[in-house]
Amino acid sequence: MKSARSIGLTGRLLAILLVVVALDFIINAVVFERASEFSLQEEDTHRMAERLVVAYRILDDAAPERREPLIEELTTKHLAIDWREMGTRRPASLELDKLRQQMIAFEGDLARTGLRLHLAPLSEKGDISGSMILTDRSVVNFTLHAHEAGRLNAERLVALALPTLLLMALGVLLVKKAMQPLRGLITATRRVGDDNKPIPLPGTGSGEVRQLIEAFNVMQERIHHLLHNRRLTISAIAHDLRTPLTRLQMRLENSEIDSEERAAMEADLAEMRHLLESLQVFNQTGSVSHPREMIDVAASAMTLVDDAIDRGYPANYEGPGHLEIKCRPLSLRRIMSNLVENALHYAGDASLSIGMQDGELVIVVEDTGPGIPEQYLEDVLEPFTRLDEARSRDTRGMGLGLAIVDRIVRAEGGRFKLANRKAGGLRATVLLPLGE
Repeated sequence: MKSARSIGLTGRLLAILLVVVALDFIINAVVFERASEFSLQEEDTHRMAERLVVAYRILDDAAPERREPLIEELTTKHLAIDWREMGTRRPASLELDKLRQQMIAFEGDLARTGLRLHLAPLSEKGDISGSMILTDRSVVNFTLHAHEAGRLNAERLVALALPTLLLMALGVLLVKKAMQPLRGLITATRRVGDDNKPIPLPGTGSGEVRQLIEAFNVMQERIHHLLHNRRLTISAIAHDLRTPLTRLQMRLENSEIDSEERAAMEADLAEMRHLLESLQVFNQTGSVSHPREMIDVAASAMTLVDDAIDRGYPANYEGPGHLEIKCRPLSLRRIMSNLVENALHYAGDASLSIGMQDGELVIVVEDTGPGIPEQYLEDVLEPFTRLDEARSRDTRGMGLGLAIVDRIVRAEGGRFKLANRKAGGLRATVLLPLGE
């Protein structure tokens, strides 16, 4: 019943629009009501009134044929005058009514001039303009080029712009408030599928949003259970298969069979153990629950290279003698180990280099093997992917080595790239952001 009675997202946005429009109407009504309250300081108003009344008296007392020369004399940098024997007058601006009353209070003669004032458009510098009627009903138009107009125009700009800006800000705040549950939902979707137990989102917001959040909570809980059960199943299978393999190894050691046949069977058992270990590692990869520690990554890299050399492979290391960084040691060693073993396995040699670039740890492993066809460079990062060439050579493994590296790197927020070298062979590059 609560969801049925709640206002939907569309209704909320419409309500916000109605509130803003209503406030705009109310504010404009208030501004209009106060539009006649524009005024200046007494000194400024008195000075403007004196200029106008002097011009009025001189022109009103002069004969019509003498007014043109007088207009030239009365026109200054502060006051421009234009006289017409007949002409129409612009209506007075309501916002300057109080200013007009101020001027008449200082100079009573202006009351009989039919004084009208208005603010010129801002495109015309926004001066104070107006008109007066002489005794013979001719019209005197004037423009006051004075700094006094500046404050009136500033007031006009504020009166026009401030309500709009305030209403825009209010509208933005209300929309952000209405959309807040959706932003929380977007943030939560980025965590779906990680190893942490999902935290249900609170059902807030409009009816549609609450229904979406409830569906999302059910979905993320279901995904978490599926992933958790999958990991448990694979780990249990990989663990339980070790026992029969161990029994087979013991029976093989106690059996009296040909030495060549024994060696072949031992190799098969060793490969099965390797496959189970790879499967278990891949199943556990991607977890970022292990804490970061300070380790010497250069020492770990040199140890891997020395181990490859001890096994008879041509391998070399390039990089600093010591490079201490804060990282997840197990994940970093797994990355370097898998890349080196992949190079040794398919090319027979490996070159490992590490360094720092733009605040990131850069790991590069190169070999001189056949490389990977360009169209398969992305495919080999998928789990259980093995190229046809690898199958024809009856190579070991399940195609999980590079997939494990890619999964670890993505979990650490890094980048993993594969590229063929121009001189032949494969180059694997890993860029990892440093932990704090």
